[in-house]
Amino acid sequence: MNDGRRQFFTRFFLEQAGKTLAGFRAGVKEARAKADFEAFFSDYESSYALTLAYPDDILLDAARKEGIPVDGREKNDIVKDLFLKKGGYGSG
Repeated sequence: MNDGRRQFFTRFFLEQAGKTLAGFRAGVKEARAKADFEAFFSDYESSYALTLAYPDDILLDAARKEGIPVDGREKNDIVKDLFLKKGGYGSG
């Protein structure tokens, strides 16, 4: 194999390895964000401040406008769905 081809394939391999590693890191970051998001909404105590931030009537109206079912559901679940609909855990 001539030197030009060898350099080409070496650069190509290194570029692909870098892209693969970057993709892996992005996947890990997203998985952590999803895990943190799920943990935040896993119980009422962790998301208490967020659920208190909005009066019930405003929260329920906003959820209904977004097509999120509200009847018979916990406020925490409604806030979680609304948060997901408006940007979710991966928006930051």
